[in-house]
Amino acid sequence: MMNLINRASASIQARYVQPWMQNHFEKTRDGKRLAALKGKYAGKRCFLVGNGPSLKAEDLTKLHECGEITFAFNRVYNIFDQTPWRPTFYISQDEKMLSGCADIVDKLELETKLIPAQLKWYYDIHIHDAIYFNMNWQQKENPLDFNFSDDIAKEIFCASTGMYTAAQLAAYMGFAEIYFIGVDHHFHMSVNNKGEIVIDDKVKDYFTDKYNEDKDKLYIPNTEKSTLTYIAMKRQCDQRDIRVYNATRGGKLEVFPRVEFDSLF
Repeated sequence: MMNLINRASASIQARYVQPWMQNHFEKTRDGKRLAALKGKYAGKRCFLVGNGPSLKAEDLTKLHECGEITFAFNRVYNIFDQTPWRPTFYISQDEKMLSGCADIVDKLELETKLIPAQLKWYYDIHIHDAIYFNMNWQQKENPLDFNFSDDIAKEIFCASTGMYTAAQLAAYMGFAEIYFIGVDHHFHMSVNNKGEIVIDDKVKDYFTDKYNEDKDKLYIPNTEKSTLTYIAMKRQCDQRDIRVYNATRGGKLEVFPRVEFDSLF
């Protein structure tokens, strides 16, 4: 009997509740929590922390010591044992990535975890202390046509990189400057827009080999598509007078002006 009741409840949830929430997310508890972030950091700067091989624990410690606001992603926790730094905002929107580490993420003691509600609804991924957001996947052929949300309480437009999600969050929160670190934009294995696999044996994927030990289960990154996504991000930030800089130590992302990380302090 209980199984029957549970199935009926799940059916009602999927058929009526979830579509309503998706269309009126700003009225939900999580939507209201997101709305409370509007303009909270007006005029300040933030750092978006990638997980590339250039990421250094000492740089994160510097961010910690200087009290910088940071966004970080996915399995960045693999560097926590080397630094007291913890991200102000943690984001994970890749269902394959998060499904392989949901138990770990659920137990992390972090200030704010941001997870798409769709991962809870459709993939049964539950992070108990998360703020869920309404993820709107962009069904557009050209990333240069991607939308950019000015109301994250209602929806966030997702793209081929979590950095695009973080940029919308940062814009809504009022940041005037965004700095990338650890965004090498170059992988040992990637796929191009023709669907061809590209291998570069001289390159590591991440700051630690533990990061993607389950890489056979993960998406293969498409750096050609993500380059266009970064160009779209720059255009959207330029329109909102938000300056974006790349403070990564090396790497191949040349969409944004380069600055030396050490010169920022």
